[in-house]
Parts: sequence; structure tokens; C-alpha cells
Amino acid sequence: MGTTIAPTAESAARKLERELRRAIIDLEIVPGARLSEQEIAERYGVSRQPVREALIGLGRTGLVSALPQRGTVVVKISTQTMLQARFVRESIESAVARQAALNFDPYNRARLATLLARQGEAAQRGDSDAFRRDDELFHAAIADGAGCPLAWRTVSDLKAHLDRACRLSLAGPKPLQALVDQHAAIVAAIDARDPDAAERAMRQHLTELLHALPEMEERYPEMFE
Repeated sequence: MGTTIAPTAESAARKLERELRRAIIDLEIVPGARLSEQEIAERYGVSRQPVREALIGLGRTGLVSALPQRGTVVVKISTQTMLQARFVRESIESAVARQAALNFDPYNRARLATLLARQGEAAQRGDSDAFRRDDELFHAAIADGAGCPLAWRTVSDLKAHLDRACRLSLAGPKPLQALVDQHAAIVAAIDARDPDAAERAMRQHLTELLHALPEMEERYPEMFE
């Protein structure tokens, strides 16, 4: 934290909400941390009003909570919430994958090729931050290419409850390469125009995080409810 929020067409509150969300998901602001309106305002060079609005927005997505005597705190990672978020995400994205296999536009197919190549390079470097950025773009491109951009916008808020745990699980090249291979399987099914295979590949990909949950809870108990 420490970036000045420069004035743009985007409201200061919305831009601040986006920056705080990123810091929470990247674990720069750890689960359980108390958020001070005054400190955030000073750090980002804004008044307290946009800070208040940004925290309200983060509260709507469930990333922060207002507690008596404690003020606003970053919620800890909840396994139960993650399971619900994954269920909804899987339901939506598996349907998107089926649609993508039935009809996919060439522009977004070219984007997928570029993103897959970049993900492979990030996996070789063990660069989980670069991989996660391109992972977001990859799933968004599938939704766009299938003509379902609203589906990805719906999934985006849910992903926040999965992304912190995902960051904990992505350490080193081995787990990253497994995810690249899963992405490649989704693209292969889309290219083959096989909706059953595309749905199956997407479902397998989105269950990957569940396998790592018990180990993460044991290694980082302070971050989980």
C-alpha cells in the first residue's frame, strides 16, 4: 500500500476500491487486518469520503466486514465461502465452455494462444503473479469469445473469495505448469468443437484448488476462519 490515487474519469472511490481489492487478494493486506479510514486516506492521498465508499464496496463483495469495537477488518479466508463460490463459478464457467465449443470467434482464439504462451513462460520462471494476471485474461477471453461477457463479470466478484487461497497455493513452477496444461486441454476441446469435453476440462480445472485446501489451512492457520 502507498500508491497515490491520481484523478481520472473513474471516481476516486472506485479506483481506490480496485486498488484495495488487489492488495487484499495479493495478501499485501493480510486476512484479519484492521483498516483505518484515516490511514488509507493519507496513504492514497484522498479524503475520507472515497475511502468510506470504497470500503462499502468491498463489504458488498464480502472482503471486509465492520465489527463492533474493531472497525472495518479484512475477513479471513472462509473454506465454506470458497466452496460456495467455486460451486457457482463452476456452474457458470462450465456452461460458458460448452458454448465456446459450439461457437468461438477467431479474435479471442488468437488471444487464447498468446495468453497460453505467456502462461507457459510464467510457469517456467515460477512467476505466479504474472500467471495469475494472464489467468484472469484467459478466462475472460473464453467468455468473450463465446459471446458471454456478462458471465465473466458475474464470476469476477465471486473469484475474490478464491483468489487469496489460490495465491497461497501457487508456489514454484510445478503447480503452475499443471494449470497451463489444464488451460491447454480447455482450448483443445474448444478447437475440437466438443462441448462435452470442454465442459469436462473446465470442471476439472476449477476443482484444482480444492485439492490444496487442507494443506493450506494447516500451513496458514492465521489466515483462515
